[in-house]
Amino acid sequence: MRQIIAMGGGGFSMQPDNPLLDEYVLSQVPKHRPKVCFVPTASGDSESYVERFYAAFRNLDCEPSHLSLFRLPTTDLESFVLEKDILYVGGGNTKNLLALWRDWGLDSIMKLAWENGIVLAGVSAGSICWFEEGLTDSFGVTLDGLSCLGFLPGSNCPHYDGESERRPTFHRLLQHRRIGPGLAAEDGVAFHFIGTELKATVSSRPNARGYRLSMGENGVREEEIVPEYLGEMPSRNPDTYGGSI
Repeated sequence: MRQIIAMGGGGFSMQPDNPLLDEYVLSQVPKHRPKVCFVPTASGDSESYVERFYAAFRNLDCEPSHLSLFRLPTTDLESFVLEKDILYVGGGNTKNLLALWRDWGLDSIMKLAWENGIVLAGVSAGSICWFEEGLTDSFGVTLDGLSCLGFLPGSNCPHYDGESERRPTFHRLLQHRRIGPGLAAEDGVAFHFIGTELKATVSSRPNARGYRLSMGENGVREEEIVPEYLGEMPSRNPDTYGGSI
């Protein structure tokens, strides 16, 4: 089963005291101690980011590891990646992430992993990258659209409430046909896809929202998506793992 969990913000990097989204990602693998690999390419393989990942995931029911393209753990990237259960992509510069992945052939390996049932997850740049297009700050101070991997249809915008220019820029680019219709997520919201269909929207914040954006007769149409709040979700244990789709 192909799964992608695209987070607009949150997780260990933004909410270190709120593990709800990270626990949700782990809960989608029906086994004890799934192998979760952090991919911090978008941050330039930031050592502090990797350290925060381990600090968070060593306290969860999993086997954490990470993949650095600047300090390769192996010459056989495909075998390294395909032995994992979850690939968790961090935030940062999406344009640089895509360039490095393509240069190393990791984009094709990621697609193979997805087709083999490995869960793909990520936050911010790690959310945008899976879609056809994303709204990114990869170009510096200016937000703009970026062509991405295209595993998922449409466009994607993270941090919809966390950065003041995200919403008006997404609306403007839609109006000018410089980006296609798609999904926007406030911080703490995750879109869970099975195949290429959105099957669940969840949140680690009780009042956070997702949105579906398109062009209507009178301009941009923004449809609110109310997520399932994970605050009542029990901690992951042998009787509850397996997902909540």
